[in-house]
Amino acid sequence: MELKTLTKRLIAFRDARDWKQFHNLKNLTASLAIEASELLQLTQWDGEAEAETKFKTPAEREKLADELADIFVYILLICEQQGIDLIKATENKIAKNEAKYPVEKAKGNSRKYTEL
Repeated sequence: MELKTLTKRLIAFRDARDWKQFHNLKNLTASLAIEASELLQLTQWDGEAEAETKFKTPAEREKLADELADIFVYILLICEQQGIDLIKATENKIAKNEAKYPVEKAKGNSRKYTEL
């Protein structure tokens, strides 16, 4: 399914339930942060090795997929409300990051671009 089609389906779901009234920018961004926290909670008390292998079972993988989908839903709703083309915005951000983090300076290095 294409991003535009998925967004239209999401908007139809929202509108059928009369939820647009609750979807102002403040509420959507708060909900996005809450869902991101729920993603973090999945590995909150795990060690590094445990977190890397935790999502191998179908049940654990489904939990991870559900949280990622929740985050994606709010991103799509914010983009739709604000008229942002997410694909174009991502392409632009990659280009900016390519300029900030040239391979010859950033390869194998985790420092911020201002420290390269």
